[in-house]
Amino acid sequence: MQGTVRTYDPETRSGSVLLDDGTELPFDSAAFDAGGLRMLRFGQRVNLAAEGGRITVVTLSTFPLPGTGP
Repeated sequence: MQGTVRTYDPETRSGSVLLDDGTELPFDSAAFDAGGLRMLRFGQRVNLAAEGGRITVVTLSTFPLPGTGP
């Protein structure tokens, strides 16, 4: 699934994304760290993985999600 960064706090490495249907979903530092990123900015397009209603990975839309690459 994909979304757009709505908020990001570099100190806590957490924030929220907006899905294309307008739903806002929060993510925590574990999801951010799982994507191998250093920072995000408002409006940036991202790939997301979720499990049990919780975002587990946030990474750039140009990067494959872990476990789905070639």
